Amino acid sequence: MARFDIYTDSAESTGGVGRALGSLVKMGDVLLLSGDLGAGKTQLVKGLATSLGVAESVTSPTFNILLVHEGRVPLYHVDLYRLDRAEQLEDIDYFGTLEAGGVVAVEWGDRFSEAAPPDHLSIGLHILGDTERRMQIVAVGPRSNELATGLARAVDHLDGVRVKAAQR
Repeated sequence: MARFDIYTDSAESTGGVGRALGSLVKMGDVLLLSGDLGAGKTQLVKGLATSLGVAESVTSPTFNILLVHEGRVPLYHVDLYRLDRAEQLEDIDYFGTLEAGGVVAVEWGDRFSEAAPPDHLSIGLHILGDTERRMQIVAVGPRSNELATGLARAVDHLDGVRVKAAQR
């Protein structure tokens, strides 16, 4: 399984990682985003949406819980921050969304780890300084391993981004 860290030095470079990811994702891919409040989860999804050809503005779905954006493939942007219990996942048709055939980006995707699909890309975003961020990339499953490997190659040349083997 692919496991590595990506360091970015600005909101723009975090969005650049999202754009690189957007050029690699396919229908059915699931991205579980976690980490510090304000670390760039939505910024990453904005970059992803840009690459997917989403025309409208992308904002955090904290109060909506689920937003659907149309692009070359549908982008399902989910935010689990306001949910208290795993049972509430049924209320928002979380499992149906995972199987809907688009790309699913789940902010606070670690809140209900028991609900994680068997194949997903886990991205933990952490604040290191005013603008510096660390993204811990962990692939779970064969498709996500392929996605992670492609991502490491795709961001290696981006300004303000560096890739480093994960510390165990």
